[in-house]
Amino acid sequence: MNAQDIRNAYLDFFEKRGHAVINRAPLVLTGDPTTLFTGSGMQPMIPYLLGEPHPKGKRIVDSQTCLRAQDVDDIGDNRHTTFFEMLGNWSMGDYFKEQQIKWMWEFLTEVVGLNPEKLYITCYIGAPQYNIPKDTDAAMVWKELFKSKDLEAEDVEIGSQEAGSKRGINPGERIFYYDGSKNWWSRNGAPATTPVGDPCGPDSEMFYEFDVPHNPAYGEKCHPNCDCGRFMEIGNNVFMAYKKVAEGVFEPLEKPNIDHGSGLERIAAAALNDPDIFKISLIWPIITKLEELSGKKYESHTESMRVIADHLRAATFLAVDGCVPSNKEQGYVMRRLIRRAIRYSFDLGIEQNFLEALVPVIADMYVGDFPEVAENRETIIAVLVKEEKAFRQTLRKGLGEFNKATIKLDKNITLVPKMSGDEIFKLYDTYGFPVELSTEEVFRQGLVLSENWREEFDAKMQEQRERSQTASKGTFKGGLEGHDDIHLKYHTATHLLQSALRQLFGDTIRQHGSNITGERLRFDFSLDRKMTPEEIAKAEELVNNWIAEDNPVKFTLYPTQEALDMGAIGPFGERYNETVKVYQMGTDEHIVSLEICGGPHVDHTGQLAEGGKHFKITKEESSSAGIRRIKAVLV
Repeated sequence: MNAQDIRNAYLDFFEKRGHAVINRAPLVLTGDPTTLFTGSGMQPMIPYLLGEPHPKGKRIVDSQTCLRAQDVDDIGDNRHTTFFEMLGNWSMGDYFKEQQIKWMWEFLTEVVGLNPEKLYITCYIGAPQYNIPKDTDAAMVWKELFKSKDLEAEDVEIGSQEAGSKRGINPGERIFYYDGSKNWWSRNGAPATTPVGDPCGPDSEMFYEFDVPHNPAYGEKCHPNCDCGRFMEIGNNVFMAYKKVAEGVFEPLEKPNIDHGSGLERIAAAALNDPDIFKISLIWPIITKLEELSGKKYESHTESMRVIADHLRAATFLAVDGCVPSNKEQGYVMRRLIRRAIRYSFDLGIEQNFLEALVPVIADMYVGDFPEVAENRETIIAVLVKEEKAFRQTLRKGLGEFNKATIKLDKNITLVPKMSGDEIFKLYDTYGFPVELSTEEVFRQGLVLSENWREEFDAKMQEQRERSQTASKGTFKGGLEGHDDIHLKYHTATHLLQSALRQLFGDTIRQHGSNITGERLRFDFSLDRKMTPEEIAKAEELVNNWIAEDNPVKFTLYPTQEALDMGAIGPFGERYNETVKVYQMGTDEHIVSLEICGGPHVDHTGQLAEGGKHFKITKEESSSAGIRRIKAVLV
């Protein structure tokens, strides 16, 4: 089975077992200020796992596109990508542990056809100090399933990853108990760091063993959680069975949930019995096209082709979901992915525009399964091609700056001019000039690099990473982190602000983006001129009046078309699922705001005035042509 077959078979398998198939959520979520991207299959399901009823029922299945850009600089090995699909199925208070394990066994061994001898399992070792037992229930189900295939399946306690690398695996062992750092799910890690009030529980992961030797660089001995590449995690069953009610105190949930996620690309690699996921049917055609365009072979230019294939898949789906390259937030990540792909194309000898030939290959792999790709195919290609053309102009500028930098070097006849790592980083960071080109040009011009240039460059890169990590603190890490009171208040205030702007300028005003931090809100909207001081004051007055009215805030689930027909508004260009949340502020007789939004918000607008605060616009400025930007605070 190829990757497309596996995706469709998974959805069909669970649909036949009573699951509703839902559409994927977009990579760029609106109404969630805590995250840049959808980073896991369960992320859009969080409200329902926390207790909110799902409009499609208690059994759900989907294939969710995901993007994780935190480790973009590390892409290049055989199993990590920034863009991937998660096959997910959920039970909200319906079936539980035994049924889930048996279904996944059946799907992997009978439908996909994986060899059971290649499968290894991990379970939770337990936490006696919290009265959480070892998950022998899951282990016993797995044992019986292995036994049905005449396979021995001894279980063994490992504990930590470090302990696993010292102990290794003995013949006959297939089920391994690990501690909370590996086999416990919560929004914030192990039981000790699980937030009070949150559901949580043990998980049981499935690993596939490839026919490759252990790499001692990753530890003395191999075990399922080793990072050497011999074992690859292909899926995880989360048994959400507990709730943390106080520090150190966990209580069983009355109706536990199942949260399952399997990496489509990884299962496809296992089906090929090849640890290189870049050889699956959703990536290899990109590699083949790169070989054709460059005249180079994958075997000799492996890393460059992997980076290009991964980054352009991610950028393509960002374009599908309405993202465009820019210098901020999601657009910045998209731009960085495209530009890194172009930089790596130089290693292949491709120095002319090549996305026009490559992006259609990527899009056409998905048009049959994702209608939104087919509908936007030409726009997707145009967005990425435009960015490439602009960046290649930037590269030419970078070459000019390189020449200027060399002229400034010490021309003392007794010394050979040297270029520092700081100068190379500036060319890389400001002008997108590839490091490899800088070093090549240095030698071509008879100059030299300063043995510590690399240390200087790496130090600058580390500073940049730290800035990025600082900027992304509070973003999504498996739950609702960041949804504290102030975020809810500012999110609610954006709705009130949009209503005020529509009252001032008419219903043609549309939202073009928003950003919420713990310090302020930012709201972009369509207007072809600067607001007057009087209009700013009037917008503030309207919002503060609605806050003072202490209007109720509630949401109702509606079919999408019904929500639109009743006048609910949503962000410009957003693609909706079949059912949406509509948040209403105000009473039925006095509706202040009616918007399609994922939430969350305060319960009533008067909460924005707690502590004697009021709404204040601090800045009104241009964002881009025809788009204005407002920044506001509660002070």
